[in-house]
Amino acid sequence: MNRIEERLKTLKQNKEKAFVAYITAGYPSPDYFEPIMLALDKAGVDIVEVGIPFSDPVGDGPVIQDASYHALLNGTTPAKVLEWVANLRKKTNIPILLFTYFNPILVQGISSFLQKSAQIGVDGILCVDLPIEEADNYKTEAEKNHLSTVFLVAPNSSEERIQHIVQKCSGFVYYVSRLGVTGEKDTIAADLSTSVERIKKYTDLPVMVGFGISKPEHASFVASVSDGVIVGSAFVRYLKEHAKNPQWEDGFVRYVKSLVDATKKEKQPE
Repeated sequence: MNRIEERLKTLKQNKEKAFVAYITAGYPSPDYFEPIMLALDKAGVDIVEVGIPFSDPVGDGPVIQDASYHALLNGTTPAKVLEWVANLRKKTNIPILLFTYFNPILVQGISSFLQKSAQIGVDGILCVDLPIEEADNYKTEAEKNHLSTVFLVAPNSSEERIQHIVQKCSGFVYYVSRLGVTGEKDTIAADLSTSVERIKKYTDLPVMVGFGISKPEHASFVASVSDGVIVGSAFVRYLKEHAKNPQWEDGFVRYVKSLVDATKKEKQPE
């Protein structure tokens, strides 16, 4: 098992919900990568999605699009992200899931990229725009390298499509709580419990929920009806607003921990 699978197994044994945090690598600048990752670890995050910035992030909202744009201006590349992860592994074993579009993988070569990712300490890949109908080779190569493959299930996914998606997943299933792009919202979909149960009919994997979560009350509600919470845009926005403050790390840890704690209050059903 990789670190993602080990962490999720331990959480299940402890009847505890998972907290997943997203960041954009290279934002606000490359120098922030390691301090941000260590802050997330300190705050109790279970898994970190490390976003590889991409020039056409069509699935992301304005906050992450802006972060990707500036990360690219800062010279962030897939190769540099892997280099930063390799250096980070000297200081933490926090599970890492790369969040990427398919083009960067294709340019590097599927086999080469996945092998290198695994070698330097990546535990899984979420390839946001790769259709499951075209994912067989990618899935095979990921399995060879013991990488978890996470795919998205949307609110309008049919029963048949859900079955196909979860068959390609390992580690966990990412449920998108609403249609559209990433970003913070004031409310969470009221029918979330029903949607999660639809997915659970077809898989024993944990079902994590993301999109729109930014407050402890959001995290608490989502954790009550799923196996875990995913937060991204809210953290990227926080870093944009506070990174120039010399004390940003302390405030960031407190903010992240408030969401982690709200998530962890929810136990798995007996």
